[in-house]
Amino acid sequence: MGDWGELCQEDIDENNRALEQGSRLLSAYTSASKVKFWIITEWDRSVTTVLLPSEY
Repeated sequence: MGDWGELCQEDIDENNRALEQGSRLLSAYTSASKVKFWIITEWDRSVTTVLLPSEY
């Protein structure tokens, strides 16, 4: 359904359910300079946060 980046199948399935149920969304990507980062959108879609794994 969406582009969730580099997630395992379990997290992809959870995101797809979250779209229907209004839950938190998680995406994970690696930048061109090889820095991994996460994007988390709250259940009510009011806030989206970009984090490095060390900040979580």
